[in-house]
Amino acid sequence: MKELLLFLSCVLCVSADVLHEDIAVDACSASDGEKMFGLDGEEKAYADFNKQEMIYPQPPFVINPFHYREGTYEAAVANQQVCKQNLKIRRDAMKDIPLEHDAPSGVTIYTRDEVEFGEKNTLICHVTGFYPAPVNVSWTKNEQKITGSSINIPYPNKDGTFTQISRLQFTPQLGDIYSCAVQHLALTEPETRLYDVEASGQSDPGVGPAAFCGVGLTVGLLGVAAGTFFLIKGNECS
Repeated sequence: MKELLLFLSCVLCVSADVLHEDIAVDACSASDGEKMFGLDGEEKAYADFNKQEMIYPQPPFVINPFHYREGTYEAAVANQQVCKQNLKIRRDAMKDIPLEHDAPSGVTIYTRDEVEFGEKNTLICHVTGFYPAPVNVSWTKNEQKITGSSINIPYPNKDGTFTQISRLQFTPQLGDIYSCAVQHLALTEPETRLYDVEASGQSDPGVGPAAFCGVGLTVGLLGVAAGTFFLIKGNECS
C-alpha cells in the first residue's frame, strides 16, 4: 500500500509541472500597436499592421510551418480598437502618476554561427530588462552607420520588463569592427557593444575540444588504474 501511495504521489508531482508556457499579447499606443503570440519565450506569430498580415518568424528548416486560422489578423485589428479605448480611459485615470523607466539590464552582441572569414553570418544584438518598450537599435561597421538590420517586436519577461533582438546579416572580414547602439527612455546616452571580427577569429576555439580531451584523459587514467588493480590481484592469486 505504501509503495502504491508513493507511486501515485510521484505521478501527481510530474503532472503538476508546467511543460510549456503560451502567451498572447495585445498592446497599443497613440501611434502603434502590437498583437503577438509566443511559446516558451519564442515568438510564434505577430500582426504586422503595416503589411496588414500575420508574420510567422519560424526558422527555414521547419518542415510543417505553423499558421493560425483565417481571421486571426482581422481579430487583431479589432482588438486594437478596444485596446486604444481602454488606453484612453487608463491615461485619464493615471495622468498624475509618473511613468516608471527601467534601463536595459543586459546588452550583448554575438554571432549566430561560428565565425568563418568570408562566409555569411548573422550578428545578434540581444537587449533585455527594459521598461517601457521599445528600444531603438542602430548598427555601425568601422564607425560608419549601416542599414539593413531587423528587430523583433518587444517580448515580455516574467518580471514585467521586455526583451528585443536585432539582427544584422554580415560577412566576417579581417579588420572589421561592428557595433550595436541601444537607445531607451531610461538611458541618457546610447549603450554600445562592439564586435571585433579579428579578435573573434583568434579567440579560443571553445570548451568543446578541451572538455573532450579532459574526459579522454580521465577515462585513460581510470583504465590504467583498473588494469593495475587487476594485475596485482592476479599476482596475489597465483
